[in-house]
Amino acid sequence: MLQTTRNKLINTALWLAILTILYNLAEGIVSIFFGISDDTLALLGFGMDSFVEVISGIGILHMIIRMKRSGEESRDRFERTALRITGFSFYLLAAGLVFGSIINIIKESKPETTMVGIIISSLSILTMWFLMKYKLKIGRELNSDAIVADAKCTRTCFYLSVILLASSGLYEIFKIGYIDIAGSIGIAWFAFREGKEAFEKARGELSCLC
Repeated sequence: MLQTTRNKLINTALWLAILTILYNLAEGIVSIFFGISDDTLALLGFGMDSFVEVISGIGILHMIIRMKRSGEESRDRFERTALRITGFSFYLLAAGLVFGSIINIIKESKPETTMVGIIISSLSILTMWFLMKYKLKIGRELNSDAIVADAKCTRTCFYLSVILLASSGLYEIFKIGYIDIAGSIGIAWFAFREGKEAFEKARGELSCLC
């Protein structure tokens, strides 16, 4: 591959990484605000997951910058530390969602509305599909396992968006509080799995977090 072509591809990967971080920040702020105000645990958990994804995204951005400067793709100390923080944060999120679900079951709490969850998840599905598609394309053209792995991580965010859309949509139809709780448990399961894989990746046991 010509160096100029490789540089263009790396620059595209860089902008995709920045877009991922900025989108997750905005998504996290909006989701947490409305998750609290509308009393929907699934949307709140989704927003917190977005902030954890920002930490992971910073690690990927750091790696791409090193690729741009020196061509080095292996994980350094900064990225391993970011992965451990990400893993711990995912575990904490999963535990918090399970605890919150139990409390909501006991109190028989119900969201005021999940309409915001429908809007955010729909937008997130479109955004994550776009990011996943182009990260995978760039990763394959660069023959970069790390960027392909990042595309697979984005696919997990896509699945989380589908869970939120399903739980939010079903709640708006049936107004059954357990539907929102089921959505939060689904997000907790994905968070636990991502936390486990983040620690394995930090130890070098996995080539991707997906």
